[in-house]
Amino acid sequence: MKTVLVTGGAGYIGSHCCKAFAESGWSVIAYDNLSRGWRDAVKWGPLVEGDICDRVAVAAALHQYRPDVVAHFAAYAYVGESVERPELYYRNNSFGTLVLLEEMLKIGVDKLILSSTCASYGVPIRSPIDETHPQSPINPYGWSKFIVERMVDNLSDAHGLNAVVLRYFNAAGCDPDGEVGERHEPETHVIPLAIEAAVRSGRIFTINGTDFDTRDGTAVRDYVHVSDLARAHVLAGEKLLRDPGVHVYNLGTGTGTTVNELVDAVSRVSGTRLPVAYGPRRAGDPPALVAAAGKASRELGWMPEQSGIDRIVETALAWYRRRL
Repeated sequence: MKTVLVTGGAGYIGSHCCKAFAESGWSVIAYDNLSRGWRDAVKWGPLVEGDICDRVAVAAALHQYRPDVVAHFAAYAYVGESVERPELYYRNNSFGTLVLLEEMLKIGVDKLILSSTCASYGVPIRSPIDETHPQSPINPYGWSKFIVERMVDNLSDAHGLNAVVLRYFNAAGCDPDGEVGERHEPETHVIPLAIEAAVRSGRIFTINGTDFDTRDGTAVRDYVHVSDLARAHVLAGEKLLRDPGVHVYNLGTGTGTTVNELVDAVSRVSGTRLPVAYGPRRAGDPPALVAAAGKASRELGWMPEQSGIDRIVETALAWYRRRL
């Protein structure tokens, strides 16, 4: 049986990917320090508690399980927090990944699936954004991932590391079966915040920025269902087993949704008109990020199946109501 070690396996995207790998016949080990993950989200294999920056713990997990592939999600991912605390992002996201890669290569584990981000592109000079678009991050989160991508390239050239780099656009939604979902403390992601405002009396959803150069003045994002993302990781793992090298793919739908359109979707699906207020732009927010994802379709055979905005909201709303 093929084995995958999933760093950050107790987190939002990591836990969905653990499920997808297990359902595809892989043996799954989750590695997480539980600082932002959840013990009860680990359901498809053992949990190894450890920090990605802890070289001894990382080495021990790799020695014990000798995975065929490492899927690396253990990272901080709040743009605003990265502006306020950049050192946290460079230490955990960049240095932590270097520790992981060094320990992998020491014992001959040479296959990595890297969770990267569209934030590495910065403000796009063309849209939709394909994988050849220049990378010019505008916030420390994007820079921390850009640095990691360069590490992967350099270690591939020097030491034969093989990797699939997946640049996510906006992961959203929850497992349609309700086994895992999206939980953050504090919650900063737009769809859970919008749902909370729709469902709980007295809550108001704040639209940050109404003066972007977009069709209605609010930010445009390409939302992709987390279960579609998870399936892409399984396809990436299969590709690594048959095709060495470094391969880079965008994961998105090619369709942008403005924040105003998202508000309409939440109102439509929940049956409640969402109360809104307006605030300033968040630091480090590009006006629009929309993927050109044809390469993932051609080379991985991946197509988003659940990423319509109403379907995303439906699954997120069901998860939220299940936890009330």
